[in-house]
Amino acid sequence: MTTNSYTGTTAAALITAPGSGQGKSMVTAALARLHRNAGRTVRVFKHGPDYLDPMVLEVASGAPVYQLHPWMTGEDECRWRLAQAASEADLVLVEGSMGLFDGDPSSADLAVLAGLPAMPVINATGMAQTFGAVVLGLARYRSDVRIHDVIANRVGSARHVEMLAASMPADVRLLGSIPRSEAFSIPDRHLGLVQAAELTHLDAQLDAAAQVLIDAGLDQLPASVTLSAPVPAAPPPLLAGVRIGIARDQAFAFIYRANIALLEAMGASLHYFSPLQDAQLPDVDALWLPGGYPELHAAALSQNQPMIRAVRAHHEGGKPILAECGGLMYCMETLVDKDGLAHTMSGLLPGESRMVGRLQGLGLQSMAMTPPGGAEEILRGHTYHHSALTTTLAPACHTRRLGGTVAEPVYQQGNLVASYFHGYFPSAPALVARLLGGSAC
Repeated sequence: MTTNSYTGTTAAALITAPGSGQGKSMVTAALARLHRNAGRTVRVFKHGPDYLDPMVLEVASGAPVYQLHPWMTGEDECRWRLAQAASEADLVLVEGSMGLFDGDPSSADLAVLAGLPAMPVINATGMAQTFGAVVLGLARYRSDVRIHDVIANRVGSARHVEMLAASMPADVRLLGSIPRSEAFSIPDRHLGLVQAAELTHLDAQLDAAAQVLIDAGLDQLPASVTLSAPVPAAPPPLLAGVRIGIARDQAFAFIYRANIALLEAMGASLHYFSPLQDAQLPDVDALWLPGGYPELHAAALSQNQPMIRAVRAHHEGGKPILAECGGLMYCMETLVDKDGLAHTMSGLLPGESRMVGRLQGLGLQSMAMTPPGGAEEILRGHTYHHSALTTTLAPACHTRRLGGTVAEPVYQQGNLVASYFHGYFPSAPALVARLLGGSAC
């Protein structure tokens, strides 16, 4: 690494699949744990907006996991984060999202942008020779996507593996076959995997999954690649001296590491608190209430009246609050859980959030702000929620979907800005600084 660029040569691959449900998340985690246990430095990334998979991948690799997405995080950030990792690590893995070619930009687009080979994980349950046809389709669909190896998952027997291997196209290798194993099974709920902190035996399970891979002959490193990118410029110190309180516990845990890094790089001091357990706020100038699972902890949140009073006092004092998704739900008067039980929340906004049992919002979105006398700034991110909002408050503005259509309402009440939208802070540092300074849309 030089003073103005990151450069490194290391083993690397983008772990992908023909679609969701193939097992790529746990295969990526098991590979990370295998090589970490072997004494190697491992860095893992996640394509696209996702909070839950990275929690497991961090436990597996022992290192921070950042998002990579050519639109949300930007192409330049994808390149420099990977090049930085390549300059430091023995192995770099990127877990794709959905199927290899799904979405725009897709996992395939990231692989091409970054110069990484794609390594599909394919659920072989119920397949024999058709496995080879799936591999052939993935390998030939786009000429700019490199696929040299694939992994068969959930195979049933040695004979099953023989049939899969015989079906393979000549220029793609069956790197290994993973038998069905409970070590690769992690429970999930409506927003995805159960949070890593809730899985009491996760470390032991990851070690067991790594051993399954070793037994299957999947302990070799992927091919090496050389990655290089300029070191990004430091953000301006727009939050110098600002003390920001961040809600973080089992109810509020959807926090991008890049968001934390940006706030610190802009000069803020960060102070974490638990709306579930703490009786008071830290001494702070602004609050960030991120997303999470308040609906699973609504009774405990409601019962913690000292914290609710502290949040209300912060708001009544005119101090800024940025509330995202679960944070928005906490700001309503009432949260109605999946069983239809109503729980009193902080009441900073009129109305209620209600769990409705089906997806209410999903996809990449952006939020725009034009400061007085300045140019429009656009904060990129996404939404993903299973609750619906009822309120008499008119939105201050709306987010927009990637295609430009109007999406989520954004509400402002005093210096509180709240929405179901999850922002990726590095996409618009000045806008984030204004939000935490009390500016509206």
